[in-house]
Formats: sequence, structure tokens, C-alpha cells
Amino acid sequence: MNPTHAVIKDALERKIRLLKHRPSIAQGTATSRTTLKEGMVCDVEEGRWQVRLDISPKSGGTGSAPDPGVFGRAALGSCMAMTYQRWAILLDIPVDAITVEVQADYDAQGQYDLAPVPISYTAVRVHVTIDSPASDDDLQYLLDFADAHCPYLDVFRRALPVERTVSLTTSTSI
Repeated sequence: MNPTHAVIKDALERKIRLLKHRPSIAQGTATSRTTLKEGMVCDVEEGRWQVRLDISPKSGGTGSAPDPGVFGRAALGSCMAMTYQRWAILLDIPVDAITVEVQADYDAQGQYDLAPVPISYTAVRVHVTIDSPASDDDLQYLLDFADAHCPYLDVFRRALPVERTVSLTTSTSI
């Protein structure tokens, strides 16, 4: 096990012990704030992180930053890769490299009310490549176990209720 894996394993084991001892700290709320800037550009802030999103010129943006779909697919792929790594380390299954490719099919007609098709993805496929000296059985167990514990895979698989609240302000021009 390389030193990085030892550090990761130690951190994960400490977190597991803490969560077992104090389950209430496992619950919380993550909050990001998105502000529409000029045109279609959005600045997103969460904690110390700031990211910018835009859309392509053919959709009315400038293409100055990735669009929300890039971040959604990146969230899924990176969460899966990190979850595979986490469980490989905790289960002592050697893994040398992990690549996750996310493919998402869509039909933009739904977004513009032009056809009765879903406004989001019509299908999502994930291709995982793992370089490992472990047995096929161990790797299949790792993949199945990790998939069952991957937060963003769960977000994509399970419909969640979304509540919207609104604050309206009126600006007065003189």
C-alpha cells in the first residue's frame, strides 16, 4: 500500500469510527448559491469554492465556461471513481487506475416545448475501466458494493422531491 493509500485509509477508518460513535454528525445540509451574471453566465459559490458556468453560443451563451451538464456528468463520474477508490482501499483490493466515462443521451426538443420528450437525459451509460491485479470476482464485488454506496449514482437513479421557495422583489424605475 502506498503512503497515500495509508493516509486515505486512516482518514476513512477514523471517519467511520466517528460516525458509528456519533451518527447525528452524519447529517447536514450542503448549500450552494448561484447568481446569474451577464447573459447566461452563472457564478456558483459554496464555502470557499467558486465556479462559473455558461452555455454554448448556439443556446444563447458565450461558451466561456462549461455548461451545467458538464458539471452534472462530472459529479457522477468523479463520485463513482472516488467511491470505487474509497472501498478498494477499505476492502484492501489493489487498484492501480480507475477511469469512469459518463455518456448521456438527450433530446433538446423537450427543453423548448417542441416535442413530448423528456427535458433531461433520455439515457445515461457509465463505462468503468479499472486497472488492477485483483481477481475478477474481487473487482466485481468492489464495483457492486461501491455502486450501492455512491451518493451521486443514487441521485441519478432515484427521484428526489425538490421544494422551491421564492422571494420576489420589485424594482422601481423612475
